[in-house]
Amino acid sequence: MQNNDISSLKSFLEIPYDELEVRNLEIKRRRTTGKNTNAKEYFLQQVTKESKLKAISIGFSDIEGRFHMLDYDKKFFLSSHDNLTFDGSSIRGFSRQAESDLRLQPDWEAFWWLPSDIFGPGKILMMGEIYDRDGKPYMMDTRGLLKNYAAHLSKKNGYTVYAANEVEGFLLNGEDAEKKFRESQGFDLASAGGYYHSLPSDLLRIFIDRNAEAQRALGFENEKDHPEVAPSQFELNYSYCEVLCAADQIQLYKLVSRQIARNMGMTATFLPKPIVGINGSGMHTNISIAKGSKNLFYDKKGRASLSTLGWDMVHRILSSAAEMCLVLNGSVNAYRRLDPHYEAPNEIKVSEVDRGSMIRIPLFNERAARIEVRSVGPDANPYLALYTIIKIGLEGPINKSEKNKRPRVKYLPSSIQTALIQCRQSKVMSQVLGG
Repeated sequence: MQNNDISSLKSFLEIPYDELEVRNLEIKRRRTTGKNTNAKEYFLQQVTKESKLKAISIGFSDIEGRFHMLDYDKKFFLSSHDNLTFDGSSIRGFSRQAESDLRLQPDWEAFWWLPSDIFGPGKILMMGEIYDRDGKPYMMDTRGLLKNYAAHLSKKNGYTVYAANEVEGFLLNGEDAEKKFRESQGFDLASAGGYYHSLPSDLLRIFIDRNAEAQRALGFENEKDHPEVAPSQFELNYSYCEVLCAADQIQLYKLVSRQIARNMGMTATFLPKPIVGINGSGMHTNISIAKGSKNLFYDKKGRASLSTLGWDMVHRILSSAAEMCLVLNGSVNAYRRLDPHYEAPNEIKVSEVDRGSMIRIPLFNERAARIEVRSVGPDANPYLALYTIIKIGLEGPINKSEKNKRPRVKYLPSSIQTALIQCRQSKVMSQVLGG
């Protein structure tokens, strides 16, 4: 039998992109409206009736933000979804070898129909929740940490926290460019184009187009996609959503980007500063809080039309900026990005215009009122970063000096060693992270 005849024997599920978008937007709507009370029953019904579905991928993230996936056979999943386990000792930062087994519970609200040209035919993706052997939430599951805190805010205050992230990256020539890196050679950029500038059929443009198509199919609700300031740098912007969904989308954004780049024989990297002498990459993080349909960050009479709640959040974040920097910039490379000569947001201050400020107040209308934390690196753990920003922003202390009209300008740590020391010595971070 010829190889091309083998494919004709397989009829696994492959859904066109336009239909994928409809399906995933419906799931997202059910999830973010808070009315998905029968999510488990709905999901199991969807899985059962899809006869051409072969496997369910369960995704989870480690403490450093790496995304991991396990594939479960559909029949096995349907019979054993309440008893899924995995070896936690194989995940860096998780359990020790002597107590390796951890439980993996599907988050029934967080699932996606997948584009088969990226993930393979016959698969869907769910996010997983991690529990220890006793059935208690696993303390290293940062996604669970964010989910539980968002639920706490909703129950206590009626708050819904929203986030939108602007994730920048570079497209490099060659597969596995990060693993094959040689300091004497550096990285080989795939495109010479700069901000908004590249030819329609440039490799970077082709990559961005394919990436945007996949993101729309996954329900991201894309807004604009473009090359960034540095050569071969990209950014795809998509709509804000509930904070846990936003963090999930960051993991999917990076996963899809990497796979599309590999399909093209290239590498998408989210190192904050992969190239000396040009701008690095950030993950600007926009935050807002609503109660019902009201955006609590909007006040027409407030400075820059931002409410007292919004300004208090800004001042709390600035008051603990140096101490929380390690969470937002967890790699050695991240501190090479925080260079003021390349539009890096290393100044611990807020501004309505200055992009060198850690926090910016963008132009907005009532619906779009928000704050933008610009110092987050694209390789940060999105769940831990968002949890830390929100918790400190709502519960952290406010230094009186931060409320002065012209406080003395301070700077974020210039190295990971300094950031480690300041984080370890911080009472605020001990309370936030449970240390």
